[in-house]
Amino acid sequence: MVVGEISQERDLIIIGGGPGGYSAAIRAAQLGLPVTLIEQADLGGVCLNKGCIPSKVFTYAAKKQAETAHMKELGLPTGDGTFDLEKLVSYKSKVTEQLRKGVEALCKANKVEVLKGKAGLIAEDRVGVENGHQFDIYVFKQAIIATGSTPVLPQGLPKNSERILLSHEMFDLQELPEHLIVYGNDYISLEVATSFHALGAKVTILLEQAAAFPFDESITKELNRLLKKKKIKAIKEAVIQSAEETEDGVRVMFTAGEKEEEVTGSHLFVAGSRQPNVQDLGINRFGVEQTSEGFVKVNGNMQSSVPSIYAIGDVTEGPLLAVKAIKQGKAAVEAIAGGKPEVDLTFLPTIVHSVPPIASAGLTEQQARELGIDIRVGQFALGGNGYAMITGKKDGFVKVISDVSNEIVLGIHMIGEGAVELSSTFVQLLEMAAKEEDVKFPAYAHPSFNEGLLEAAEGLIGQAIHMVPKK
Repeated sequence: MVVGEISQERDLIIIGGGPGGYSAAIRAAQLGLPVTLIEQADLGGVCLNKGCIPSKVFTYAAKKQAETAHMKELGLPTGDGTFDLEKLVSYKSKVTEQLRKGVEALCKANKVEVLKGKAGLIAEDRVGVENGHQFDIYVFKQAIIATGSTPVLPQGLPKNSERILLSHEMFDLQELPEHLIVYGNDYISLEVATSFHALGAKVTILLEQAAAFPFDESITKELNRLLKKKKIKAIKEAVIQSAEETEDGVRVMFTAGEKEEEVTGSHLFVAGSRQPNVQDLGINRFGVEQTSEGFVKVNGNMQSSVPSIYAIGDVTEGPLLAVKAIKQGKAAVEAIAGGKPEVDLTFLPTIVHSVPPIASAGLTEQQARELGIDIRVGQFALGGNGYAMITGKKDGFVKVISDVSNEIVLGIHMIGEGAVELSSTFVQLLEMAAKEEDVKFPAYAHPSFNEGLLEAAEGLIGQAIHMVPKK
């Protein structure tokens, strides 16, 4: 290893080039701050290269595959060929490469200095960067840790298995699973289960909780109905005890309630837990305060207990989502530049690109009732929506919850086509403390899935046109 003899000075260093890191770097450049971004692998991080983007290539393909029957109804050619996983993986690689080059070009256009290498903090004001045999030291005024997290298998499950897979491995498969066992109830587990089922795999879901999914109970009930309709078997209160590879698949032993059971399949997907990538940074040597799980504790400006060091994204507490990392990254550099940014994740939406998709923001009906709020609930089934009928996407509904005392909207939940795109409207309404009238007043495009939101809001007081009156 060649060690640089003289340390170099930098104003702002960002460690990690994922969505939070590169967004922070570009915002810093926009604000006139000289910025250096350090990434040991590819710009875009796990999200662009192995997670968010690759997974959505698969969910998009699954959505299109699920439309085949309706395309035949419309008289459109569908082809008689079988699904080609090799082509899908090739397309995924093309998309991620194009997006990665786009990020690289944006960093260059914004004059962001990008260094390749593995970074480790040496002191409160300096970082060492190792790249092959080269080791350089940089003295900084501020640094932002944006190194993300890594999925971890539960204890008892073998590592480095070709058939027991975590999220960053699932979308590199070279063969379509014949029988995929999914262990988890989070958004990625649902996306994997419904996508691979639509692409032709048999799917069994093992759910640790009796309540099954962490959504409004109405969403969970509809989701369970749709899983049953698709013949996706869901086993509740199932806790994996062990799993082993066999000659042609995987054998999973689990407990369901008090019973010991087993299921065999070709592959096992495990959501697992996520561990913040801070172990090799050396932050524990000079007092950066962390939680018992290892997450960096930060204040409202994303500043750690060491004033010169900030942290964003998956290395901090809270939801492990790219949208959080991006929001925090921008806020951190705005604070460093002397601004007064605000990061409020109260209405961070839950988004699932499943088939059909799910979007949820604000309080669920159960949460509102537990808080003792007198509520109104309007729920409009997409089967009564004209555009849903045209497109053949009639499954699902839109649900609006409001406070009777002041008519303020408390939560909006949707399962069905258009949910992801409408989620921004849900959040905007909640952020502005919209009242029922604020939802009902605008003109909604006709025909469109958007009208489902209007009808759910009108249903709060029995004014929905395409809803059968309650007796």
